[in-house]
Amino acid sequence: MLHIRRIAKLLALIVLVPLTFVPPAVAQEMTRLAPGLAGAFLSGRIAVSDDNFEQIARNYDLALQSDPQNQGFRELAMQGHLLSGNFERAVELAVKASEDGELSQAAAVILQADEFRRGAFDAVSGALADGRRTGPLTDAMAIAWSELGKGSMSDALEAFDRAIEERSELAPFALYQKAMALAYVGDMERAADILTGETDGPVSLSRRGVLAHMTILSQLGRFDDALELADTMFGGTPEDDVAQIIASLQAGEPVPFTTVTSVQDGMAETYFTLSAALIGERNDWLPMIYGRLVLALRPDHPDAILLTGQLMERANQFSLADQIYGLMPQDNAQYLGAQLGRANALYQSGQTDAAVERLEALSEVRSDSVLVFSALGDMLRREERYSEAADAYDRAISLIDELEERHWVLIYTRAIALERMGDWDRAEPEFRRTLEFVPEEPQVLNYLGYSLIEQRSNLDEALDMIERAVEGDPDSGYITDSLGWAYYRLGRFEEAVPVMERAVELLPRDAVINDHLGDVYYAVGRTREARFQWRRALSFGPHPDLDMDLVRRKLEIGKDAALEEFGTGQ
Repeated sequence: MLHIRRIAKLLALIVLVPLTFVPPAVAQEMTRLAPGLAGAFLSGRIAVSDDNFEQIARNYDLALQSDPQNQGFRELAMQGHLLSGNFERAVELAVKASEDGELSQAAAVILQADEFRRGAFDAVSGALADGRRTGPLTDAMAIAWSELGKGSMSDALEAFDRAIEERSELAPFALYQKAMALAYVGDMERAADILTGETDGPVSLSRRGVLAHMTILSQLGRFDDALELADTMFGGTPEDDVAQIIASLQAGEPVPFTTVTSVQDGMAETYFTLSAALIGERNDWLPMIYGRLVLALRPDHPDAILLTGQLMERANQFSLADQIYGLMPQDNAQYLGAQLGRANALYQSGQTDAAVERLEALSEVRSDSVLVFSALGDMLRREERYSEAADAYDRAISLIDELEERHWVLIYTRAIALERMGDWDRAEPEFRRTLEFVPEEPQVLNYLGYSLIEQRSNLDEALDMIERAVEGDPDSGYITDSLGWAYYRLGRFEEAVPVMERAVELLPRDAVINDHLGDVYYAVGRTREARFQWRRALSFGPHPDLDMDLVRRKLEIGKDAALEEFGTGQ
C-alpha cells in the first residue's frame, strides 16, 4: 500500500502547468480597458489577490464585455465561476476558449468534466485523439473510464494497464482506479487483490481508498481481514464513518460498495486524488479547482465536500465554505463533520452568535456527541464565555465512559475554562489530571506552571514544570516568557533578563511579554529600558491579560508606587 501523502510531490509532476497561469503578454493586455470598466478591472485584481472567487467571476465577466476576446479576462472569469460553484457558466467560457483556439489547461479539464457529466464518452475520447490535454493522470484515466462508459470493460482495462505499464509515476494511481472499476462491475476478488499492493505493485490509497478496500473485503465475506485493516489504519479512535463500517463488519454484515457507483463517480475519484494530494500554499487554487470538478460530477461526494469546504475556509471564503458543507446528505456518516464545518465557517466570518446558535441547535439533535459539545466549548472559550464553555466541556466529558490519553485535550481545555472563570480549586486538579495522561506536554506544563506562579503557590514545582516545557518547545515565546516570569517571581532577576529578552525576540509584538520584560529590567536597575518596554506594551495593547491602566501608572509614578496604588504584589 502506498499512501497518497507520501507521493504528493510526484503528483505535482503529473499536473502540466498551474491552472491559474496567465501568459505575460495577456496580462499586459489586461491593462487596456475602456475607461468605464477600469473600476471592474481594479476590483478584479483585488479579488484575485483575496481569493474572492464570486467577485472574480463578476468583475471579469464585466471586463469581457469590453474586450470579449481577451484570453486573460476569460480565463479568470472561468476559474472564478468554477470556484464559486457556477459550473455551467465555467463550461460556457471554456467552450468559447476552445472555439477561439485558446484552450488553457483549466478550460480543457472543465470541458472534460462536463463531457463526463453529460455522459458524452465519445466526445471525451475524440477530444483526446484530437490533442486536447488536461494532464497525464487525468488524460490516462479519462480514456479508461470513457471506454467503460461506452460499454467496453476490456478496452477500459487495456487503458488502465497501458497507463500502468507506460508511465511508472502513474502506476500507483492507475492501479487504484483499476480496482475501483473492477469493483464497480462486481469483480470484488480482483479488486481486493490489487488493493493489497502485493500482486500488481504499490497502490496509492487515501483514507477514502482504505474505506473502499474495507467494503470490498466485506463483500467477499472477509470480515476479519477488513477489521484487521481498520485497526491498522485507524486504531481505536475511528471517526463516525469508519465506526459505522466497523460496526457492520463486527456484525458480519457486508457493507455496500458505494465509492464508485457510475462512470462519472470513477472520473470524480481521479479529480479527488489530485485535490487531496496537491494541497500546498494558502493561495493555491489547484486543490479547490479539482475539488469543484469532483462536486460537479458527484455533488454528494462526502470527502470532497469536507476537503473543499476546508480549503474555502483557508482561503477566507466562508460563505462558499458554508454552501459546500451544505451539500452533505443528512444520512451520510460525515454529516456531523459538515455541520461542524458550517458552524466554524460562520464563526470565522465574524457571525459569532449565529455560529454558537448553530452548535447549540446541533447539540440538541446530537445530544450524544462528544465532538459537538467539545466544539461548542471551544467556541465559547474563544469568546471568553468561560462558564458556558465549562458547562459544554462537562457535557462532553460526561458522555465518555472511561477517560483515556486521547481525551487529554478535552480535559485540558475544560481546565482552562475553569481557570479563566476564576475557579482555581476545580481547575488545578484538572490540569494535574491532564498531566497524568501527557506528563511532558509543553502546553500543559506551561499553563499549570505559569498559573501556579501567578497564584504564588508551589513556586519550585512550577519552575520545574516550566523548565520542562521550554525543553519540549524551546521556540515558543509564551513558554519562554513563563520561564522568565518564574525567575522573576522567585527573585532571580539576573537570570530572568536573558530569558525574557529571548521571549520578546520570539514574540516581539506581544503586549504582556513586553510588559514583563519592562518589569524585569526595572528589577535589575535598567529603568530607562524598562520604561521603553512599558511603552511598547501599551502600543501593542489592549490585551485581556494586561492591565493597561497599571502600565500607564508605572510610566507616570514608577513601578513600586503603581503596584502599591493598585494593591498588587511584585
